[in-house]
Amino acid sequence: MHFSLPDTQELKDEGGAPYTVYNIHINGVFHCSARYKQLRQFHEQLRKEFGPQPLPPFPPKKLLSLASHEVEERRCMLERYIQLVSQDPVMGSSATFNTFLHSAQQDSQKETPERVSLDIYLMNGHKITVSVTSTDQTDDVLEAVASQIEIPNDLVYYFGIYLVRKEEDSMAIVRKMQDFESPFISLRTANKDKGINRIVLRKSYWDSSLDDELLDNKVTLNLLFVQTVNDLERGWILATPDQLKHMKKLVSRGSKKEYLRFSRTLKYYGYIQFKPCLTDYPSPNTRVVAASGGRELNFRVQVGDQVKEGIFKITRMRCWRITTVYPKEGESGYTKSGSAQLELSFEYLMSKDTLRWIAIVSEQAMLMSMCLQSMVDELIMKKQGKRFKRPQDRLQQKSQKGGKPLSPIDPSGNQSPRSQSPVETTDRVSVAVEKSKMNGKGENGVTENDAFEGIGDDDL
Repeated sequence: MHFSLPDTQELKDEGGAPYTVYNIHINGVFHCSARYKQLRQFHEQLRKEFGPQPLPPFPPKKLLSLASHEVEERRCMLERYIQLVSQDPVMGSSATFNTFLHSAQQDSQKETPERVSLDIYLMNGHKITVSVTSTDQTDDVLEAVASQIEIPNDLVYYFGIYLVRKEEDSMAIVRKMQDFESPFISLRTANKDKGINRIVLRKSYWDSSLDDELLDNKVTLNLLFVQTVNDLERGWILATPDQLKHMKKLVSRGSKKEYLRFSRTLKYYGYIQFKPCLTDYPSPNTRVVAASGGRELNFRVQVGDQVKEGIFKITRMRCWRITTVYPKEGESGYTKSGSAQLELSFEYLMSKDTLRWIAIVSEQAMLMSMCLQSMVDELIMKKQGKRFKRPQDRLQQKSQKGGKPLSPIDPSGNQSPRSQSPVETTDRVSVAVEKSKMNGKGENGVTENDAFEGIGDDDL
């Protein structure tokens, strides 16, 4: 996850006294505002829970009012602090961390808890209405949906809820919702800012062999079937006319299991496809259709009357980052208004001893980065023999007294280390950089992908 504190606001309390709040953005989207004293209290809670050793430096308290340059200095220090905390695999997935961000979102939106009806959709438009509290966290909402449609407890976290935006005649995935936010508040905020949005239930894992665990339950079988049909209809899965004819026969016979097993043999099954974007591979300003899945990032480019592929395996990505750039005059994407663009770049092992940075300019760069991170998380989880968390794990976590809270693995990557930024480049103005990893920080702030370390010469 990419955390930034890009700016501040000057507000006044009920008595008219001025104070400063720091705006916290997550994955490039405003999440909440917090005062220095709130952030300091959060720091003290982390000290109490985890001890002082793993915590990064926190900006000191000052007795006198801060000058504008001191406010900016404190903003940078606070931004660095929350980025480093979010990267820690234990602190970043702790109840203390999630509760702080969740409470700050409520305070910023002045939300009073109340019972509300929240619509959750499937990708085919089918609506499930659940009764929740307006401030319920994402996992609370997911479990409420799962309970209502009777998903077995062991299979609940094979699914996730996603924010999607209506665009012309289709729905575009914006992001997977996280447990430090309230879906009700986030949806309301998104609809104020950017058009028509809705919350959608989808499977949240990448390894298609995990489908087998869902096929014997009627509810999860139907959820997979609905998603697969929709992905096929929107062109995310490719099939020949003969394959489509065969699948139509399977549907007419009501053979959903056979339909899904056959679908797994098709090109791009289980992938998320992104909007067309620009990349510098194989040459600058190449227009491609990118998709993530199958432990890879995939490019498709039209060359004459042929479509050629570029395949980038996650096990050969040393690291990646998100950068906000402002194209110069003459560069692709330049506008007189100076509009910013998001760029995902990753360092890739092209051949033995040859690394190359590859960049993609896309408004969905944040989503691409989250997909890469969750694929790495799932790969490591599988290698370590760990499981997806279950609702009863959350109950155990909440009831545990003292010590460090439990940290069950989540297929969304909630336990994995988070993102990191910001830096400024010399040839482009960079206001936010995300560098994703599994564990451990690299040199010069670059965080590494532990899955990269697992490959040998036979893999190249």
